[in-house]
Amino acid sequence: MPIGIFLYEIEKSFGPQIIADYYITEEKVTPEILKIFNEKHIKKHLTDATHRLKNSLYYSSQIEAISKKNNYYLGFILKEEEDLISLKSIFEKIEAKIAQEFTPKDKKKIQALLKDVLNSTISLFEKLKEPIIIKDTINEKTKQMLDEGKLQEARELIDLGEIIPDKLSTEIKLAEESQKQSNYKKAKKSYLKAADLAEQIRETEIVDLLKKKAEHVGDLPNLLKTRDAINKGIRKKLEELEDINLEYKIYENLIPLIEKNIKLSYSLEDTDQIKILEKLVKLSSSASKIALDLKKLDDEIKSLLKKV
Repeated sequence: MPIGIFLYEIEKSFGPQIIADYYITEEKVTPEILKIFNEKHIKKHLTDATHRLKNSLYYSSQIEAISKKNNYYLGFILKEEEDLISLKSIFEKIEAKIAQEFTPKDKKKIQALLKDVLNSTISLFEKLKEPIIIKDTINEKTKQMLDEGKLQEARELIDLGEIIPDKLSTEIKLAEESQKQSNYKKAKKSYLKAADLAEQIRETEIVDLLKKKAEHVGDLPNLLKTRDAINKGIRKKLEELEDINLEYKIYENLIPLIEKNIKLSYSLEDTDQIKILEKLVKLSSSASKIALDLKKLDDEIKSLLKKV
C-alpha cells in the first residue's frame, strides 16, 4: 500500500523541485532522495528509478504526457515489503490521470488530485482484505444500475455481492500465506482465482492488480533460481580470493633497495641510471600507497562476500 505520493520537476539549472505531495505517515521524500532520483533519471537516463531507505521503498517514474521537455516525475513511497512489479500497472493509471488533469499554475488543485488518487489507491488495497468494503462498492454499483434502469444486471450483481466478497478475501489471504511459505504455484493459483472473482463483480482495477501479482509470484521460482546461481558464482570467486595472498608491501620493500642503487650510481656518476632510479622510487612510492588501499578494499570485499 502506498504511504506517500509526490509530483516533482527536474530543471537542469535548479535540479529537482517538488510541485505537490501528500503523505499518510511521517515518512516523506527528502532533498537527498530527490538528488538520488535526479542522478538516476538525468545522468543514468532511467525512466523508472527506485531507492531503498530503512523500511521504505521510494519509486519514481517519468511522466512524458505532461511536458515536451519530459521533465516531470511522479514518485511513491511504499513499505519495503511491497511488490512493486504488480503495482506498476496501478501507478501507470495514476500517472495517466494526473497527466490528464494537470494544471501547472494551480498547485492547490494538483495537491487535491494527489490526495484523491492516493486515497483511492489505498481504498483499492483495502478492498483486497475487507469483504465489507467490497460489499459497499457493489451496493453503490447496483444503485447506479437501478437508476439507469438496468434491473437484470443489478439483480445479478446483488446476488454475487452475497458470496463473492468473502470468497475474494479468503483467496487473497490464502495467496499471501502460500507465498510466505514459498508455495509459489499455489499462491499463483489463488491470485488467479481471486482475479476471476473480482472480474465477476466488475472490479477491473482489482482484476488487473491480481493478475500482475499472479504473474510475479509465478516468476519467483526462476528468479530465485537465477539468484542462487549468481550467489554460487560469487562464493566461487570468494574461494579464489581467499587463496590469493595480496603482497601489498612488495613496492614498499623495493624502495630501500632502489635508494641504495641511487647512492651507488652517484658514486659511479651514472647520470642516466640515476634519472631512471629516481623515477622508479617515485613510482614505487605511489604504487605502495595504492597497494595498501587495495589491500584495505580487498579485506572489506572478502568480509562482505562472506555475508552473501
